[in-house]
Amino acid sequence: MQLTRLPPPHLQPFIKLLWASSPDDASIDRPGAREHVLPTGGMHLVFRLSGPPLKLFGGADDMRGQTCGYAIVGGARAASYMRDVSVATRSVGAQLQPGAARALLGAPEDALASQHTPLDALWGARQTDAALEQVHAAGGLERQLAVFEALLARRVIDALSAGLRGLHLAIAATLGPLAHENPSIAGLVTRSGYSHRRFIALFRGAIGLSPKEYARVMRFDRALTLAGDPAQSWAEIALTAGYSDQAHLSREFSALAGMSPQAWRRTGPASPRHVPADTAAGQIRSRR
Repeated sequence: MQLTRLPPPHLQPFIKLLWASSPDDASIDRPGAREHVLPTGGMHLVFRLSGPPLKLFGGADDMRGQTCGYAIVGGARAASYMRDVSVATRSVGAQLQPGAARALLGAPEDALASQHTPLDALWGARQTDAALEQVHAAGGLERQLAVFEALLARRVIDALSAGLRGLHLAIAATLGPLAHENPSIAGLVTRSGYSHRRFIALFRGAIGLSPKEYARVMRFDRALTLAGDPAQSWAEIALTAGYSDQAHLSREFSALAGMSPQAWRRTGPASPRHVPADTAAGQIRSRR
């Protein structure tokens, strides 16, 4: 079972999407199963409500992995990561808006980028355990998602009451062009009215990535969206998404996804950003 919905209007400046998932009765364990998770350029907060804690792997040769806990913040990334999916889990989560980390988590995006951080390192063990217990006790998946949302709403209210400001206007003005176009970073800096160094610092603090890294992920996102149509050739996708040519797309796609565009398409992933690691590895080996 999968639920996804937009947050209410008063939370939309801080939360982009809320979701909840639960395995069906026919789900079976898959010992050793892993998957590649491709980057979105954004942050996520997840509460695991069943199964083992989240485990990440440094690569195919990493047999032990790193356990991250049941309440986890996934920072903004510009590359894929590998996680354990051997047991289907029940969970609730939120995709955060740029600049929301201070209000919801108490830390800037750049302090959390390119890693997974246990929530108790930010909220403290007592508050994190209490939040998990409240969501667990809510019962059904829809109710658990509602309690999770209410927890985040209280964090936002407290942050606003303390005078915390939202996303810097100069950074907010750049996100639309970066998401939908292929703008010059130098041009964005000039229009911001800030020095190059100051603009980069503001951007990293709000997004977790540099403007160049974020632009790469947004262009990759456009390519993934277009690639969902098998009738689209990679040359057409490259041109529409903003790459100079197909070779440029192939290099960038491989760097961000850990596999070539052709290998990604052959896997036929049910979700474009979740690719079985064994399948991906086999596709990569077949090209060598």
